[in-house]
This record gives sequence, structure tokens and C-alpha cells, in this order.
Amino acid sequence: MSLIEQAAKRLEQLRQAGVELPNEPVVAAQITQPILEPTLSAHNTKSSALTEQLGDIKLPTPSPSSPQISLDLDAIAASGLLVPNAVRSQLADEFRVIKRPLIANAMGRGATPIPNGNLIMVTSALPGEGKSFSAINLAISIAMELDNTVMLVDADVARPSVLNMLGLPPSKGLLDVLQDNSLDISGVLLRTSIEKLSILPSGTAHSRATELLASDAMIRLLDDMASRYSDRIIVFDSPPLLLTTESRVLATHMGQVVIVVNAENTVQSAVKQAISTIDACPVKMMILNQIRTAKTEGYGYGYGYGYGRGHAK
Repeated sequence: MSLIEQAAKRLEQLRQAGVELPNEPVVAAQITQPILEPTLSAHNTKSSALTEQLGDIKLPTPSPSSPQISLDLDAIAASGLLVPNAVRSQLADEFRVIKRPLIANAMGRGATPIPNGNLIMVTSALPGEGKSFSAINLAISIAMELDNTVMLVDADVARPSVLNMLGLPPSKGLLDVLQDNSLDISGVLLRTSIEKLSILPSGTAHSRATELLASDAMIRLLDDMASRYSDRIIVFDSPPLLLTTESRVLATHMGQVVIVVNAENTVQSAVKQAISTIDACPVKMMILNQIRTAKTEGYGYGYGYGYGRGHAK
């Protein structure tokens, strides 16, 4: 069978597999399969290049569309989280300030380009400091931008809370993808009723969840996310830095790390120790949660932040 016949046979197999192909004649095809929306990109090439390119052609495995879920925005707002199109609030304004330098770095608009700048890890020194609350609010706030989309990943596999906080039932996700190489991430990624927000749950509980998070499979997945989704911001809700080691491994692959600190309870020594574990990350931001601010009618709680390259202020 000639090379041209082989190419034609492979394209026919693609059509039978349900992959939509252009109507015009195609000499060779280069198949790309993004995580969210698998597509086939066909490019006409000269016959002299066919021999070199044909060996790289791979048949795609059709993957199901990402599940669509509807969020109860009224219930989410009642729990204290941000929602799109809500009346302007202090919390929304605070996260506008917090997200601005993160988005600039993610989109390459900072003073210096940052490798994997679109991968943002939200963590804390210890549990109970508000990291999951901050990660969800940050993701929703970014999704409210006109020019950015965001994926929220629940990477706190030992104590996942993102779905519960959003009023959603347990679902397959990150751990399932790491265990099963044949499982495509698009089959477990949740597309939400917030147009530009998708969620990757932590997945099915596993006795070796922490090992999976620190595995080579996770590292490959992170690298793939960063390269395939350079136009998308990916926010990770990760485990606390001082309780587990996997968050420190994750941090080495992040472009930016946000450390949430409970301003009323976390001691300075714990914060310093946490920061020292993630020296490799080029950009760190510190969010002070539960700051008591004096107001004419009493006290309120809010956020403050520090920001720097190579160190946290």
C-alpha cells in the first residue's frame, strides 16, 4: 500500500470514529487533542514532506464532552462566596486587587516573563486559614474578566472541599486521571454555568492519594496543562505546606504561589517556615485573611496582600 493510500485509510478511520474533517482534500493531517475540547487540525502539505510527517500521525481516541453543571448562585452567595453580576461588595473589590498582578503575570504582561505563569497555586501554612475559600473566590473573580477563562483544580486530595463549598456532589477528577492513563481529563472536567469557569474535582478517594499527587504522572499533567493552556489561567487549591510534602512538589512547577495566612491566628514563625519550603517558585503572593479593620459601626473582616518576586513581602 502506498503512502498516499495509507494516509487516505487513516483519514477514513478518523471519519468512522466520529471525528469531523474538512470537506476539502487533505494530503496529511496533524492531530492535536487539547484537554477541554479535542479537535483535529488539518494542514495541506507538499507531497515531498508526506513521508516525514505520516509517521507522526496518531489516531485520536474520541473523548466525551465535559459534563455541564449548573451552580446555585444564590446559595453560593449566601455562603459568602463571590458570584458574577452581584452587587458590588468589599470582597469583590478586594479580589479585584488581588487578581490583577496574577493575571498580568499569567498573560505575560509583567515586567519579566514567568515560566508557567498561568499555573497559580493557592495554599497556606496550616489548615483552617481560608485557602479553599480564597481559591474559589480567586477563580470566580478571574472568570468575571472579559478576556480570561479559568480552570479551578481541587488538588487538596486528602481533604477536598471545593465541590462541597459550591454545593456539588462528589465526582471523578484529578485522582482518577492520575490512576488511569486511558482516562481523558475532558471526561471528568466540569463545565459550570459560570461561562468562563471549569472545575477539575479531586476525584475518587484513594489510599495513596498524596503519593499520586507527587507522582511523575502529576508532573506530566502539570507540564501538559501549562503548555496546552497558555491562554487559560489554572488555579490549584493545594494542601497546606507544613502538613504534607506534595504541595512543595507542586510549587516547583507553578509560576505563581498564593499563600493564605489567617492574620489573627497564624504565628509568624509558621509563615516563614512555609515560605522557605517553596523557594523555587519565581513569584509568591501573601494574602492576609480575617484582618480586623476598624469601621465607624464596629469591626469587619477583610483581606490584605503582599506581593513580590522570589520572596513574599
